[in-house]
Amino acid sequence: MVQNETSRPRPYPLRASEGVRIAIVAARWHEELTGAMVASARDELLAAGVEAENLHVVWAPGSFELPILAARAAAEVDAVLAFGVVIQGETQHDHWVAHGAVTGLMLASLQHETPIHLGVLTCKTIEQARARALPHAKGGEQDKGREVARAALETLAALDAMDDWD
Repeated sequence: MVQNETSRPRPYPLRASEGVRIAIVAARWHEELTGAMVASARDELLAAGVEAENLHVVWAPGSFELPILAARAAAEVDAVLAFGVVIQGETQHDHWVAHGAVTGLMLASLQHETPIHLGVLTCKTIEQARARALPHAKGGEQDKGREVARAALETLAALDAMDDWD
């Protein structure tokens, strides 16, 4: 693949455009983990220059309710980050919750032409979820909140670059 300025991997830290507005929607279910992802994402976005007054956090009861909140937010902001945790159980309930959440978030993103970034973890165990959700300083391995925030910043930078295609 030929790389150009918009497809080449971008070095971190990325800087937010002036006035960029970002919403975070998060599920209260497994709030220890979703709260950690929200905090990590918020820290990353603030460090990148997003102004605190342009960063909005909205809580949903669970992951299944994230798409409606993300859709409403997408009509008002430049990007949305969605955080939830779905743990596999004895029935297929987790499958339907995860599928509904992920599909709903994707459709809302396309409908509003606003990036909605997926931070919904679908894990077999709570231990797997902790490893993915928590920042390194709290014993996590992946810090998905930070990763999702960086993906949002990179996507916004790519969209800004595409706006210059004349």
